[in-house]
Amino acid sequence: MTAEDKRIFRFAPSPNGYLHLGHAYSALLNFDLARQVGGRLLLRIEDIDTGRARPEFEAAIYDDLAWLGIDWERPARRQSEHFGDYSVALERLDEMGFLYACDCRRSDIARATDGKPDWPRDPDGSPLYPGTCRAKPRRPAREALAAGGVALRLDMRKASALAGQGLTWQEFGALPLSSNGDELGATIGADPARWGDVVLARKDTPASYHIAVVVDDALQGVTDVVRGSDLFEATSLHRLLQVLLDLPAPDYLHHDLILDEKSEKLAKSVASTALRALRAEGWTPADVRRRIGL
Repeated sequence: MTAEDKRIFRFAPSPNGYLHLGHAYSALLNFDLARQVGGRLLLRIEDIDTGRARPEFEAAIYDDLAWLGIDWERPARRQSEHFGDYSVALERLDEMGFLYACDCRRSDIARATDGKPDWPRDPDGSPLYPGTCRAKPRRPAREALAAGGVALRLDMRKASALAGQGLTWQEFGALPLSSNGDELGATIGADPARWGDVVLARKDTPASYHIAVVVDDALQGVTDVVRGSDLFEATSLHRLLQVLLDLPAPDYLHHDLILDEKSEKLAKSVASTALRALRAEGWTPADVRRRIGL
């Protein structure tokens, strides 16, 4: 198998906190699967939110992964160094007429949707944007962002109409993976419209997670996206963006989440115990593997 034929996996944490057992599961699973099929493992630092990213958290990511025995190809891709790539993608969407500037605040959206129990919500539970700014005169995306005070939204109705019906992705659920890619999987029908007119950029964060991840996966040649089941629904939106931007579609495997004693998912936002704290308590990488079932 040549380097060009190898399957490419990636682990993509955000440096806005310390890694916990949920991150360890995803990182080790990607590492193990890449080794099983003779593939490659990339590390991507998803630091587009520069206001929350911290150098000490990024350094800790490298340290924790090395402690777990995970090896990855150097150098890691840092999203904050590639805003130009995301800008090119956004300008292409803008040229096709799929972006519009929105100056609505969260309070504006709340006023427009509160008191309407039947108002549709996206898969994360937020009310869909009511389209207040969709019909306003359009101006170039770059100009709108530079002026500030606006977000760039995807016109979902136009985008979905161009992409057409039958948008799908390949979801692989069989472990371990085989080297020839014949895992037992399923074709999943994508429904990006459930996300409504999502925000793809703001002046302070000039690329959303959604636009950055599809651009990065394509530029890095990622063939297998192995990530938590909490991102399963987002794949519908990612497939739409891949079609609009004429980007290749990787295969997906959305794994179960590691839960705490209350059967709730681990998260930095709720201060789940960090790997560093477990290490300080005397845990070994083998202990971590036993706890997460790997």
